[in-house]
Amino acid sequence: MELIVLPEPLWARAWAQWTYSFRKAWQSMPFGRFYLNSLFVSLAVTLGQVLTSALAAYAFARLRWPGRNKFFLAYLATMMIPAAVTIVPTFVLMKILGWFDTYRALILPALFSAYGTFMLRQFFLSVPTDLEDAARIDGCGKLRVWLHVILPLSKPALATLATFTFLASWGAFQWPLFATQSLHMKVLPIGLSAFQDKFSVEYNLLMAASLIVMVPTLLVFLFNQRFFTRGIQLSGMKE
Repeated sequence: MELIVLPEPLWARAWAQWTYSFRKAWQSMPFGRFYLNSLFVSLAVTLGQVLTSALAAYAFARLRWPGRNKFFLAYLATMMIPAAVTIVPTFVLMKILGWFDTYRALILPALFSAYGTFMLRQFFLSVPTDLEDAARIDGCGKLRVWLHVILPLSKPALATLATFTFLASWGAFQWPLFATQSLHMKVLPIGLSAFQDKFSVEYNLLMAASLIVMVPTLLVFLFNQRFFTRGIQLSGMKE
């Protein structure tokens, strides 16, 4: 009896090779742990930085207190300090506090942003003061005005800052490389570097892992896209 062996379709071979690269990249190291670390750190940094920036921006934009403009300029001046200059002092501080190789070392130094404060301050200045006056007449204090009037009207700016912060934290490499030592504290950008050594680079695994890393950033942008569109519409309506 003659046996006829049909050749494997090209798409089947391509699919098998494609899925093999993803499986191999995921199983070659604790990628699941890296994913959880990056997700937890990025979400914590994003929420914390948006909160601190919104509070500081409201204080600089709406509240009247002595030296407000001078403190704001001094805060903006910190943007001129290169990040590489602050790595060693921050590292020493983390070691003294006993936070080295912990989530606190990855999250706390990134909770404050002069750029985020500046961006939100400029947006808060565009909110009509009549809305705040009406809220104060109804008995709202400063914190309730910020929470119930300013923040709901500033969703486009908050979404923009949240997107930028999440992307920056998700792709951070330099500081997590210094701040962590154990394997279970590593984040995804450091995990990607493991596919490269002194003599060779496993490009198929590196590209597959890079595509896995890109998924959350695409989801964040797609989720916040409606806020970007709304911000453009609102900017066109302002006088």
